[in-house]
Amino acid sequence: MTDAFSRTEMLLGTDAMARLKASRVAVFGIGGVGGHAAEALVRAGVGALDLIDNDDVAVSNLNRQMFALRSTVGMPKVEAARQRLMDISPDLKLRTCRCFYLPETAGQFDFTQYDYVIDAIDTVTGKLMLVQQAHDAGTPIISVMGAGNKLDPTRFEVTDISKTTMCPLARIMRKELKKRGVSHLKVVYSTEPALKSAPSGEETARRAVPGSVSFVPGVAGMIAAGEVIKDLIKDCSHES
Repeated sequence: MTDAFSRTEMLLGTDAMARLKASRVAVFGIGGVGGHAAEALVRAGVGALDLIDNDDVAVSNLNRQMFALRSTVGMPKVEAARQRLMDISPDLKLRTCRCFYLPETAGQFDFTQYDYVIDAIDTVTGKLMLVQQAHDAGTPIISVMGAGNKLDPTRFEVTDISKTTMCPLARIMRKELKKRGVSHLKVVYSTEPALKSAPSGEETARRAVPGSVSFVPGVAGMIAAGEVIKDLIKDCSHES
């Protein structure tokens, strides 16, 4: 008898599906990158998910973000995500935290409870702390570098941060992580040089807002989710 994950099980096998169902993954940041990653994890059969984001859905999110609909504008992103993801997988063990992950809030999270972490936030201080906290807990993490001001989704690569080129964010992260004694980090990054975009009027105290399109951030998120799935089931038999 078919169920929601029967097509996935045909490829991955029963052992892998059991592993995914028993896994808890945390996604920090559920915007254009993290939202696609989160939904891909749920549709793949991950049984428990933590979503961390403090933003509300804005009209300007409609062009690229998974949980942004006309009906969710003004809603906290984590609540919009809950509404959609629970409709996909009612048995999902979903926890949400409406906060910005920063060094000041890092103490709220116990990384030993996670089987994997996706870093899809956009502040350097937050990303560095995320990686450090995961490293200290021995928890696998994949970090997505900048996807803004890019137009070519085919230029994304998965590699260790030590091997990245053409990405200013990765260069900063590599330098700062080395100071912290972290020499390796799996990343999704683009070799496409960032384009210049016109001012948006959305600049905030946290960051300048880059231009973005529907077909680039989501690809980065899907790639990150795919790497998580592959790593979680790498020791499982593919027998069905």
